[in-house]
Amino acid sequence: MPRIAPLDPPYPAEIQASFDAVMQGAPPLMLFRTLATSERAWRKFRAGSLLDRGPLSLRERELVIDRTCALAGCEYEWGVHVAIFAEPAGLTPDEVAATAGAGSLSPLWSPAERALLQAVEALNAGARLDDDQFADLRAHYDDAQVLEILLLCGFYRMVAYVANGLDLPLEADAARFSSTSRSAA
Repeated sequence: MPRIAPLDPPYPAEIQASFDAVMQGAPPLMLFRTLATSERAWRKFRAGSLLDRGPLSLRERELVIDRTCALAGCEYEWGVHVAIFAEPAGLTPDEVAATAGAGSLSPLWSPAERALLQAVEALNAGARLDDDQFADLRAHYDDAQVLEILLLCGFYRMVAYVANGLDLPLEADAARFSSTSRSAA
């Protein structure tokens, strides 16, 4: 059980409607049920969502999210994203494993993906990009994409803080760090 008890069904109508909009018919995640115990936290969390069709491809978005969560040691969110989005994003099992292991050092990535993952790693390590790291990223991504990358890194670092801070139990159908061929960073 997480450190803050999640909502149990039946949910208030407005909460149920928001769960339905986010989950598209699937049961709400423990993270969502826990955040929804605070109307403000749930509203602010949903307002920050970056899962809509943005300037990055689904694959690029998921590489940023998966690597950010893995570097933060957040098996909960990494596992949810891998389970839901890895296949639609075209990530192979070896690529998924690399998001939780070798990261940008893996030979699996294109030059653009390598620059993307290097930026995620730099942001995780020091909350900044130096001029060379920014130039490497900018060589492959335009202004809107760079901003999206920065926002995704920050948002999912926050998600990791919440999930790890609450010690959320792993979702039953989510991927596990231990199911990859490499260990999490």
